[in-house]
Amino acid sequence: MPNKHLSDTYLKRQQLEAKFDISKATIYRWTKAGKFPAAIHLGANMVRWKSSQVEAWIAEREVG
Repeated sequence: MPNKHLSDTYLKRQQLEAKFDISKATIYRWTKAGKFPAAIHLGANMVRWKSSQVEAWIAEREVG
C-alpha cells in the first residue's frame, strides 16, 4: 500500500541544503558513500532529488 504522505515532487540541491543545514559537498559526499538518495539527472546541468526518496531516507533515520 503506497504511503499517501510521500509525494513525487522533485527537490533542488539548494532546498536540501536549507532543509538539513548542510553544504553542497556534504550532499554529494553522502550520495557517493551510499548514505543519501541519488540525484536524478533531468538535463545536462540539472539534477533533482525525488521528494519521496528523501522522505523515506528521513523516516529510516527516525526508526534507527
